[in-house]
Amino acid sequence: MKKHLFLLMLLPLGFTAMAQTENPNYDKELAESLGADDYGMKQYVFVILKTGPNKVEDQAKLNELFRGHMANIERLASEGKLVVAGPFMKNDKGYRGIFIFNVKTIEEAEVLLESDPAVKEKLFEAEMTQWYGSAALGEYLKTHEKIEKKKP
Repeated sequence: MKKHLFLLMLLPLGFTAMAQTENPNYDKELAESLGADDYGMKQYVFVILKTGPNKVEDQAKLNELFRGHMANIERLASEGKLVVAGPFMKNDKGYRGIFIFNVKTIEEAEVLLESDPAVKEKLFEAEMTQWYGSAALGEYLKTHEKIEKKKP
């Protein structure tokens, strides 16, 4: 009986340890504007761009496709649809870069990828998965604009 009584006394301690506390710095207006859930997080689509099956030998055509690729990145970022983009360093996996799209579904991300000329031309192919990360992720772009000395 004493053993059971002792366990019953410990039970509230377990619930207290699991209880969550409110963040004193919580900014409801900011959280809502970023689409954050109660944990300050939201769903995105994470994309790994890999070397695609198509090879373009014409240098002028290749330059045109990459200019279009970069212009598309800038457009999607300015629309708030793309929160992270960047190339990988040379690697043996064929990984070329990443995108993190500010959309919830793979289907929405596929539509955005269709607007990329390098993807359409199959210079890149995409692996996609849903990802759960900080809703504040896109906020870094405002700072990046202040530290970017040269535009691509």
